[in-house]
Amino acid sequence: MAWEGTRADKNGKDNSDEQSYASMTFRIAFGCLALALFAAVPLSAAEAPFADEVRLFGIEDEIYPPVGCETLFIGSSSFRFWFRLQQEFASRRVLKRGFGGASIADINSHFDNVVGRYRPSQIVFYAGENDINSRKPVASILADFQSFLDRKSATLGSTPVFFVSAKPSPARIADFALQTELNQQVARLADARADLIYVDIVKPMMRDGKPRPELFISDNLHMNEKGYAIWQEHVARALVDKRHGKVEACGR
Repeated sequence: MAWEGTRADKNGKDNSDEQSYASMTFRIAFGCLALALFAAVPLSAAEAPFADEVRLFGIEDEIYPPVGCETLFIGSSSFRFWFRLQQEFASRRVLKRGFGGASIADINSHFDNVVGRYRPSQIVFYAGENDINSRKPVASILADFQSFLDRKSATLGSTPVFFVSAKPSPARIADFALQTELNQQVARLADARADLIYVDIVKPMMRDGKPRPELFISDNLHMNEKGYAIWQEHVARALVDKRHGKVEACGR
């Protein structure tokens, strides 16, 4: 049926403004109803933290489907705010899946959607810093990371995981002792596993026993370009090391 233009009433008056107003009123009412229904969902049925951010990753995957054998950067806001990540690793395909103030347990909660659905050649992992800041015991953080490694092995075989050490920062200098304990424990675990590589970024970010303030933005927690330059250098060096085994998941 062909479109015949704007309707008129029996007196020949154009009703387009009235119809537009009615349509707008309906949309507003429908939107309010949807919000009310969403708010009425019991807390027990609410989605896991960061569900909205993870959903956006799924939309990105639909628009730009991953082809496999990417380097997957999974972690918290230190990856999320690495805005020039692809440019700084231009020789490889990169998937950036950093979200919010994620903990290792949060990554495990969303594992299927942020790790398991892909076929990465390598996984660069940054989480644990927020866990420590939330006063979670180091033993529990290590247990969460072991759970991550177990799920990775079950899903992606020997695909190597590059654990970037918990970074020192002026804002969280009170956490430094526990960060050091976590880093040392992961480093020891890496010595015992061929699929785990510990990437130490602590030493180059320190001077005279304190975090270098020139590496951070105004919140003294997240890094600026100089801080990310250090990360790029050390992560890139680790990724090209030939000793880190065969990648099964992507066929290499």
